[in-house]
Amino acid sequence: MDFLTSPMDWWVEPFVNNVFMRQALWSGLLVVLTTCTVGTWLVLRGMSFFGDALAHGVLPGMAVAFILGGDTAIGALIAALAMIAGINLVRTFSPLSDDSSIGLLFVGFLALAVVIMSSSSGAYSGDLTRFLFGSITGVTDRDLLRQLIIAGATLCAVVVLHRAFLLATFSEVHARLLGFRPRLAHVALLSLLAVAIVASFQAVGNLLVFAFLIAPPAAATLLVGRISTIMVTAVGLGAVAVVIGLLVSYHHNTAASATMALASVTLFFLVMPLSRFMQH
Repeated sequence: MDFLTSPMDWWVEPFVNNVFMRQALWSGLLVVLTTCTVGTWLVLRGMSFFGDALAHGVLPGMAVAFILGGDTAIGALIAALAMIAGINLVRTFSPLSDDSSIGLLFVGFLALAVVIMSSSSGAYSGDLTRFLFGSITGVTDRDLLRQLIIAGATLCAVVVLHRAFLLATFSEVHARLLGFRPRLAHVALLSLLAVAIVASFQAVGNLLVFAFLIAPPAAATLLVGRISTIMVTAVGLGAVAVVIGLLVSYHHNTAASATMALASVTLFFLVMPLSRFMQH
């Protein structure tokens, strides 16, 4: 109960006296800003499964870049764009549903990553745990700068494309009548999703970034109705999850990224009954 009996020591001291915790806090907040704004559209469009698949689909590119000694972020982005192109190819030239095409590419890319890393070239090339689960306490100033640039670019894109995303989400026919191109808006959203995932894997890892893409926006939709308000609320809930997750990890020696992800999901289940109460 130190968080109640010694609030300064529990809540403030770790961020004041520990430079790694401060770096982790800034990194986590930038992750939230990027993922929650894009994730809001995923939740509203029912594309959660695609977000999960793409988060895993970047692994082959990261694995190849890691083995070759290149930039894993560039490798991840190339793999994400390749997966998006593959899904659109299957959708265009086969009668399969979106779920089927996403599932095929999801399994294929994940299997390819395992094959690459289990080969003689990848078997002893280092520990890839940080790719899967993140290493938020190990982010550098360069990582933070890259996250800041991507977060800024993502926010600008979301603002500029807001109306196109809105119309494509709720009425593609109406969007076409007004001169918009829903397919192009869909590709733009998928590209933003790819960039958000690539920008966040250093902090929370590929397996856990999905929690921030979905949980805070899903919780926000239970509380508010306007899309802009949903985004702001989602970012706020995500920020709370980051702070609580980091502090619990610091005081109880748990994995930081996993603890933050668990905090974000826990917040959803706390918000759910609260939203029911507010409706009555």
